Amino acid sequence: MGDVTDVGDVAGSGPGSPPGPGPGSPLGLHRVLEPAGVLPQAAWKLDPRPSLWPDEVRVAVERLNLDAASFRQLREATGGAAADMRAAVCTIVAERGKMQNPVTGSGGMLTGVVEEAGPSSPLGLAAGDRIATLVSLSLTPLVITDGLADWDGRSEQVPCRGHAILFGRSIATVLPPDLPGPLALAVLDVAGAPALTSRVVGQAAAGPGPSGLRTPGGPGTPGAPDAPVVAIIGAGGKSGSLSAAAAREAGAGRVIGVVPAEAEGAALRAAGLVDEVVVADARDPVALAAAVRGAGGPAAVTVVCVDVPGCEGGAVLSTADGGTVVFFSMATSFTAAALGAEGVAADVTMLIGNGYVPGHAQLALDLVRREPGVRGLFEARISEETRGNRPGLEEK
Repeated sequence: MGDVTDVGDVAGSGPGSPPGPGPGSPLGLHRVLEPAGVLPQAAWKLDPRPSLWPDEVRVAVERLNLDAASFRQLREATGGAAADMRAAVCTIVAERGKMQNPVTGSGGMLTGVVEEAGPSSPLGLAAGDRIATLVSLSLTPLVITDGLADWDGRSEQVPCRGHAILFGRSIATVLPPDLPGPLALAVLDVAGAPALTSRVVGQAAAGPGPSGLRTPGGPGTPGAPDAPVVAIIGAGGKSGSLSAAAAREAGAGRVIGVVPAEAEGAALRAAGLVDEVVVADARDPVALAAAVRGAGGPAAVTVVCVDVPGCEGGAVLSTADGGTVVFFSMATSFTAAALGAEGVAADVTMLIGNGYVPGHAQLALDLVRREPGVRGLFEARISEETRGNRPGLEEK
């Protein structure tokens, strides 16, 4: 980055100031109301006023997509009653100027139509573009104007009217015309997972690995000699199914899909995305590790996609020494993962998926277009959410 104004406030763009001639901070620091000096994601409160700094974009919101961990927490805290769910989300947004669940710290993303793009915006968006944001609601200034009146509280996808603000360093994509809006939103919400999975599995497939990480079979292609074993915990859900497909395309020799219930396992088998389905509770570390080993593990790469806490130990034990664990769940505890691995003397690399990898949106959308099994699982999950019929261990 260039001079100090790339990351700091500029004249006329401090917290609470009206838009001035400067571009503001591309990181959105000028929208932070409290506490001063932190990034928007870490802030307790943002300024969501509709007036724009020159490098910002204002979006007329059509739909919010709450992340799975936040949705679960809100549903459990309110009992799932629609009016209480609506009130909980509206209260958070009114108090904080953004949708950031104060318990989970997470948010989600949104779709909407660009109302106005500032003259200095680098995002390449124009008024009238129908877009999905690829940055978290936990750092996006947001105002809700309809009280979420059309949301029944049963789905993570929330019909909404209001506006949101994107910064110079925000990420957004124009929604594809060939996919239904709810499907595209669900895919884009978890697009970082298959992209990082593809990168990590590709690296494992290209390089030498310790004994126990690989399946018999010339590196870099599925089923080839020394192709890595990959375990996807939560493989029947959205990020899990995409990650399974991405792992196979990146050169996994064997993909093990872990699900919490036999019904989800049957759907995953029918989709044809994995080589072996394991039904196990991801919160039981010993049983999970034994099940993964029985299915061809331990894994060179373990990808965690379930949205409940307590899955860190099982993921570590399911991974061979020298392997990699990728955590995509917002329920992951850094302390539990780090100290848990230390406590069992596990030599594993642990990565936290941050939701962004260059090209992640296109990669995820293309997987849905190419893989009918992935699309079928997504469409079934969207239908389940609409009916309020959700499995016990949910996937990010």
